Amino acid sequence: MCSPGEAPPGPAPAGDLPPEWETDDERMAFLFSAFKQSREVNSTEWDSKMAFWVGLVLARGRQRGAVRTCLRELQNGFERRGSVPLGLGTVLRELLRRGKLQRESDFMASVDSSWISWGVGVFILKPLKWTLSSVLGDSKIPEEEEVLIYVELLQEKAEEVYRLYQSSALSSHPVVALSELRSLCAGLCPDERTFYLLLLQLQKEKRVTILEQNGEKIVKFARGLHAKVSPMNDVDIGVYQLMQSEQLLSQKVESLSQEAEKCKEDARSACRAGKKQLALRCLKSKRRTERRIEELHSKLDAVQGILDRIYASQTDQMVFNAYQAGVGALKLSMKDVTVERAENLVDQIQELCDTQDEVAQTLAGVGINGLGM
Repeated sequence: MCSPGEAPPGPAPAGDLPPEWETDDERMAFLFSAFKQSREVNSTEWDSKMAFWVGLVLARGRQRGAVRTCLRELQNGFERRGSVPLGLGTVLRELLRRGKLQRESDFMASVDSSWISWGVGVFILKPLKWTLSSVLGDSKIPEEEEVLIYVELLQEKAEEVYRLYQSSALSSHPVVALSELRSLCAGLCPDERTFYLLLLQLQKEKRVTILEQNGEKIVKFARGLHAKVSPMNDVDIGVYQLMQSEQLLSQKVESLSQEAEKCKEDARSACRAGKKQLALRCLKSKRRTERRIEELHSKLDAVQGILDRIYASQTDQMVFNAYQAGVGALKLSMKDVTVERAENLVDQIQELCDTQDEVAQTLAGVGINGLGM
């Protein structure tokens, strides 16, 4: 479908159309007629009509800011007095031939996009007819609801995503949760499908790589506007897990702080009501909670200290060194933490660190490129 779950956009606003649209019925009757079977019959008329519609189709994509379209959407957009242009299919075929449009199915097939199945409702099965264009070329007129992509617009919007990420707080480290990136790009990507297409474009340009880790989707960006992304490695995953641990511990500290405040208020209420035993129990609970908060604060400080050194690193080698230097001590400081998920993450980090130690010893003197950083 061209726009799954959405009604096709309506006709283009009058201001987006050329002057003759409303004033020259004879000219518009010619432009709305079908193309002759062969351009050779009258190449001047053919070229004039083609130039008119090519310009309008490309302009409509920019005006709407949509990277996706289809024949039906364009027919609806260019409806005039109850009529639709009869030659739009031929125009789209020409734009496919010129590389200005690309079939969405062909674009997705051109990228190693196994991760696309993570997106609910986004995974696309590729029936045989969608793969034929790679053999037959783009000589076939698109079907009414076959999704087409504005190639240049997709590239430009992918660049916007990259620059948006680079200017955000998320860029402190090149690894980010897919869900966080989706929230960051909500204003730029009107729907989930567009978001995934932009990520596919960035992946095609080797500016991001994407991995699923323990059910979580992780995106790694290239460092710098003109750099190529390096493969996701164990240290990247470990740093991401440290970031998750920081978030979980911070949330737990906040929750316990609220719990301690509630115990304090309950103790006051019990005192006012003359319930001294209840007040004492509330105060004991408050003190236990505060001790727990102090313990978690020390663990949180340890995690944040490592992350601060990592965030200050300018190269993959520096990240590797900061990670290696901090995680061993972190494991010791976290051994008594009972925030289940944070503890599990730290255990996983230690395992990764041990593996990296073995690799580093084996490849001593090879340099960081030898570690796939």
